[in-house]
Amino acid sequence: MLGQGACRRRASWMPVAAWIAAFPVAAHDAGHGAPTLSTAWTWSPLVLAPLALFAALYCRGLWRLWAGGHAGRGISRAEALAAAAGLLALLLATVWPFDALGDWSLAAHMAQHMLLLAVAPPLLLVARPRAVLAAALAPRWSRRLHRIADACAVPALASLAAATLANVLVMWGWHLPAALALALDSEPVHWLMHGSFLLAGLWLWSLLWQRLRDDGSGGALAGTVAIAVVMMQMGFLGALLTFSRRALYPHYAERAPQLGLDVLADQQLAGLVMWVPACLPYLAGAAWLLAREFGRLRRAR
Repeated sequence: MLGQGACRRRASWMPVAAWIAAFPVAAHDAGHGAPTLSTAWTWSPLVLAPLALFAALYCRGLWRLWAGGHAGRGISRAEALAAAAGLLALLLATVWPFDALGDWSLAAHMAQHMLLLAVAPPLLLVARPRAVLAAALAPRWSRRLHRIADACAVPALASLAAATLANVLVMWGWHLPAALALALDSEPVHWLMHGSFLLAGLWLWSLLWQRLRDDGSGGALAGTVAIAVVMMQMGFLGALLTFSRRALYPHYAERAPQLGLDVLADQQLAGLVMWVPACLPYLAGAAWLLAREFGRLRRAR
């Protein structure tokens, strides 16, 4: 029995070890072969231009808010660090290394999606980009920014149930074999897929953030239920990938061996990425919401 348990523990680490060990020795043939960590760059103006513009405006807004040695005025240092961390998550997902590696490894592809859906959105929202960008822009453009933001506050977008459903549909829809094959074969569909993950994440996390700031009864509990639903769906999909005995995606069945990866090991690691680390931001959000609700109940008494 002890021997079987030790074998199971060793087997659980085999996908991780195989995935990490493959990249230093992977071959790269002038952009046509499997990339290495040093060549896994994606230089797309569709991504670089918006990220550079956002970073420049955010830094300009911070400079204006913190002018005269008033660091932390209007935007705290922690919020500014959250903006930097959110931009880093976007760069990892779309520029280096996960976008290039995601065409060859399902685990890298899954890590990219979890960064766009579960990591970058809460970090960027904590950074209070609306306030900082308004400070960066001229008064006329700042007023336009606020009008656009207010116009987006329509009842349909304020529905937590709709945002939760959108996250579930994005997760399951794009990971159907036919949909994923289409995204990997078409560059426009490829970026449409990534954009839908980011927008769905921003939608859900913005509503959760509103409930963190809302002292009204039931808001925190509704947010916790939404998080539980999303985590359950992630767990189901992660378990399907982890415990499947066959390769579910023909694209990666062909590509992963060229990267030096076992197809099933790569698929199992993709499931573990969705099952374990991707759930941590949601667990943190649920704990924060519940703590806020319990504090409200104590104050009510």
